[in-house]
Amino acid sequence: MKPVCLVLGAGAGIGGTVAAKFAKEGFHSYLCRRSDKEGLDRLIGNIEENGGKASGSLLNAIDDNVLEDLIVSIERDIGPIEVLIYNLGAQTGMKLLHQTTHKEFELGWRMASFALFRIAKVLCPLMVERKKGNIIVTSATAAMRGNKTQHSHAAAMGARRMLCQSLNAEFASQGIHVAHVVIDGAVDAPDTLGKLLGPELYQKMRETKGMENDGLILPEKIADTYYHIAQQHRSTWTHEIDIRAFSDLAWWNHDTMLDKD
Repeated sequence: MKPVCLVLGAGAGIGGTVAAKFAKEGFHSYLCRRSDKEGLDRLIGNIEENGGKASGSLLNAIDDNVLEDLIVSIERDIGPIEVLIYNLGAQTGMKLLHQTTHKEFELGWRMASFALFRIAKVLCPLMVERKKGNIIVTSATAAMRGNKTQHSHAAAMGARRMLCQSLNAEFASQGIHVAHVVIDGAVDAPDTLGKLLGPELYQKMRETKGMENDGLILPEKIADTYYHIAQQHRSTWTHEIDIRAFSDLAWWNHDTMLDKD
């Protein structure tokens, strides 16, 4: 059996690209996303066309028991999950406090933190038995700082960061490597940045800031970083890292567009 890399949040940007990287390196990549079966099949097909092993399914991570049942079925039918890529987004929109509903606030927490807690409850004991495993968690600038239009997102991602630290405190000494990865900038991804900006503005940003300008974070380079983290010697584990393009200021050095009126 090949070791499994489970990717939760396998879109055409970070998730799908990371899945392809791990499959190229000998893992069976299992891809999950909430919707778009055609897009999921396309990602899996591309991996297989390039000689990798992949499968996947649609699921809603906030539904009862779906994550727990998924871990059981993968471990039984495919192989041991050596790497979890937790790439679920938790953005419910840029809204001021009076515009943020209770439902939206709770949904952000369920996607960002509670679902990670649920999957760790099932997966960590299995990794402890094997004395190895990697949990790599994609995060965002909102985990490090709040702003006035990100009440749900900042609270949810901050909770995600603290959960990663708690998991490390309990399980690092038992061989489980938990890494919290802050994506501090715009990623050149059609299903995230592209949808946010629309096709015309997205292409314009790619031409003026991305492409040969290297001002947008490239999913392929994120994938290289994730694979490196998963292969690190335990004497030099990375537990938190922030990634940004060379031309961007770090989150602690400037206001973002989300802070402005």
